[in-house]
Amino acid sequence: MSEYRIGQVIAGRVTGIQPYGAFVALDEHTQGLIHISECHHGFVDDVSKFLSVGQEVSVMIIDIDLYTEKISLSIRCLEKPFDFSQPRKRARFQHKIYWTDRGVSTGFKPIRERLDGWVKQALVDIDAGK
Repeated sequence: MSEYRIGQVIAGRVTGIQPYGAFVALDEHTQGLIHISECHHGFVDDVSKFLSVGQEVSVMIIDIDLYTEKISLSIRCLEKPFDFSQPRKRARFQHKIYWTDRGVSTGFKPIRERLDGWVKQALVDIDAGK
């Protein structure tokens, strides 16, 4: 077990496929698991669409549990890496938001019609010492 380390890229052979992932033999005595989320970038609904028993695969060790000696593997990490040097494009709004009384025809009176009265009342309250 001590010969493997996190980040190491090694070749293995798929020995079994389950709904949650695929087991890979790294050597005669050591196996690891590729979780379904680590099989491929994007949504994977069936591991057998990407892997088959007996297939040779190149995997990266992404975790080693020292207590249980379980090894977590990933193929997804070896696919095209994300380019962090490019700035991300911001999502654009699909519609404009107008912060005015545009389109107000019924209901509460617009703020601008009441604002002068509120200011006058506030000045009266200040003068009255409230």
